Amino acid sequence: MNNNLKFITGLTPTKLSVNTAAQKNASHVLDTTELPTTRTEAWKYTRVAKIGKIDFKNEASTVTSIDDKKVIDSPHTLVFVNGRFSKELSADTFPAGVSVKPLSTLDGISTQEEFEGDIFGALNLAYLNDGLHITIEKKAVVEEPIQVIHILKGEAQLSNFKVQIDAEDFSKATVVQGFFSDDASNSFVNYTSDIQVGVNTHFTIEKIQDEEAGNFHIGTDSVSQGKDSTFTINTITLNGSLVRNNLNIDVIGENCTTNLNCGYLLKEKQHVDNHTVVDHRVPNCNSNELYKGVMDENSTAVFNGKVFVRQDAQKINAFQSNRNVLLSDNATVNSKPELEIYADDVKCSHGSTTGQLDDDAIYYLRARGLSKSAAVQLLVSAFIAEVIAEVGNEDVKTYIYKRLNERFGWDINPEDFG
Repeated sequence: MNNNLKFITGLTPTKLSVNTAAQKNASHVLDTTELPTTRTEAWKYTRVAKIGKIDFKNEASTVTSIDDKKVIDSPHTLVFVNGRFSKELSADTFPAGVSVKPLSTLDGISTQEEFEGDIFGALNLAYLNDGLHITIEKKAVVEEPIQVIHILKGEAQLSNFKVQIDAEDFSKATVVQGFFSDDASNSFVNYTSDIQVGVNTHFTIEKIQDEEAGNFHIGTDSVSQGKDSTFTINTITLNGSLVRNNLNIDVIGENCTTNLNCGYLLKEKQHVDNHTVVDHRVPNCNSNELYKGVMDENSTAVFNGKVFVRQDAQKINAFQSNRNVLLSDNATVNSKPELEIYADDVKCSHGSTTGQLDDDAIYYLRARGLSKSAAVQLLVSAFIAEVIAEVGNEDVKTYIYKRLNERFGWDINPEDFG
């Protein structure tokens, strides 16, 4: 075991049945790869050394109720605590065309992960607590969302949690994910997902990240899109000391649409890092990225988005936007949108802006009777509403606005912003 991975020496390796080649690869990566530092380009602005100093445990725990943790009131809700399936709190029936199984109930877990130096991906597989396999059957149109709730509980807990989703050809479905904590501190969710989006399939993820300050979250979603498919993921990050979101989209079929939308609203010393890769391998596809952040106090945000357009991938439309508002002189943003284009018949653009609220706009609103705090709230609400408008489920939107009121004191009328 290399020196800066001593924090996992007390952990119990996974007891789940994972194919041998992937396990060996994970063990090799853990033996030969150190935690990234700021000298590592992909982690230049995100320090994870503190994670390496915590003596983690991967213990089971329980919660008695999830009433305050549900994003939506869905009868199709599955609950995991510290990465382990809670049968008592989870549904056992699902809509027609949907198959849901905890990974711990499967005879074997199929995965082709190579990791390529991804130490957190290797850690996830080698010490996997549990996870979920969801199949949306061919031609199934699922109107009611499937909700997956993960709760982090306890001191210095490490939850390695994986979700596998097969959205088969000509299907349509939405999964709502909520990441929460319950009296947790110095704990760490290390999450991965493998998502297959079939031919002419429409698949959406609505993700809420709302773990207490003092905890860590590193998530990697890996998506493969088939011909004529649409994949959308809307991520709203509200809390957590360190949050890192990796989104890797492999567009392998023609006529695909990919939508990545994210809003992050930070305060105190919260740090959120969004890394995206959209790899256009074939012609006639569209991708849209909209990332917007509001930073207050001593918070920090990172955005690094890369779009690849391969040599034979002509007629690609790829748009990438990262916009940020600073509410404090001590808040920081590091933004690096990137395009790497090898085709000549494309329309691609990227842009990044960071600044404070317009003083003239604040003055205008105050001249019409609003207090300064009310004017700031109105402008910030209008700014972030563009991302929230992309959320397709109205109950998820309602939850977001409720939490913005609870966490930031923003009294927002959703009807004012769509």
